[in-house]
Amino acid sequence: MEERSLRITGADKTFFNKITNTLTRILIPTKIGINGMLISMKRNSMLKTFETYTSDSGNYDNDEIEKKYDTAYEAYLGALDKYVMDSIYKKVKNNTASDFEKNALSKYYEVTSLKEGEYIEYKYRKQKYLIELDYQGIKIDNKEKLKERYNQFYVSKMDSLYKAILKNYSIKVADNTNSYDSSKEWIYTKIFYTLEEYIQNILSLKIEVGNDETIKDVVAEYEKYQSYEVGKLDTKDNIEKNMVLLGISRKLFTHSLPLIVAEQCYEKLLKDARVLVQDTKMAARRERAYSMLINLIEDYNIKLLSTKVYWDTQKEKDNYKAFWNRYKEITKLKETDFIEYVKQKEILFIKDDMKKLKEGKTDYSRILTYYKRKLVDYGVMRQIKESYKSEGKYKKIKEVA
Repeated sequence: MEERSLRITGADKTFFNKITNTLTRILIPTKIGINGMLISMKRNSMLKTFETYTSDSGNYDNDEIEKKYDTAYEAYLGALDKYVMDSIYKKVKNNTASDFEKNALSKYYEVTSLKEGEYIEYKYRKQKYLIELDYQGIKIDNKEKLKERYNQFYVSKMDSLYKAILKNYSIKVADNTNSYDSSKEWIYTKIFYTLEEYIQNILSLKIEVGNDETIKDVVAEYEKYQSYEVGKLDTKDNIEKNMVLLGISRKLFTHSLPLIVAEQCYEKLLKDARVLVQDTKMAARRERAYSMLINLIEDYNIKLLSTKVYWDTQKEKDNYKAFWNRYKEITKLKETDFIEYVKQKEILFIKDDMKKLKEGKTDYSRILTYYKRKLVDYGVMRQIKESYKSEGKYKKIKEVA
């Protein structure tokens, strides 16, 4: 597909430019009409080959049909790209564009800006942008038969594009370790942003249509995600929302976002949650942040680490095995003594996290102190006083033998 530069320049006040601008305004409707007909033709051709390609009929040469579909798809994208450059761009330049068209061109620039430095991401996001643009037009036209027909292609293609984008991010994140890498912060942000995009635009459509068996397991988590769409979110809310996104991703994107990458994403959220607990001054807000951190620790250990097969060291594997066995013992209390179950589970999570923090290089002294106070409250540790002649008395927390 040929790429052409789209640069908006200031209006030239010469006589000939005034005439050109006037003629352009007159010809724009014709351009839109021609491009609209071209898009419609290419779309219908593409949908026809898509439906043949995805049909269950065995009377076709699959390779040949796939080739025809790819050719029709490329021609369809070319028509959409031409529409942006020939029609929307000129309308924005001549101040005759609607807000929708202005926003469409702004997004076009955003996507094309990726071409030089992030070509693979650009390649997938350019396709996604053009398809979304046409889909919005179809919804505005309110042609139900076309919308229903297009939905099948839209969901299928968007699924593959989102998976390709996430896989590209996963390659950038993955390295020889399983630990969170702060130097890749922007990639983690993009992963969460892309997951949220998918859930808002594609998963919601799948649930609305209701004919996809693979989404039944994520409906409850999707409803939980929806609770974070209303109102302004604070740091705690955003961490919780991203935790839900990761939970959904473990069921929908197990290959595009493999365990090693999801593990690093969880590590990023755990880091953010610990910092929030440390930095929050108000007791009530700190307690809410702490409760969120405990839930995140549970998600990380139960939803992710319990499925982990390969460990860096035998020590890590043995430590988690001991943790898991203790967790299973505590779970037995759930039916008979729920309060004790919650207490023992929290104690287990605190002790496990304390062990990990002490082995790390980051200074988590404040949250370790906070953890110890929690264990004192639960009677697992006790607070004793020791005297020093030079410094007087101070409190020291010591674990009960």
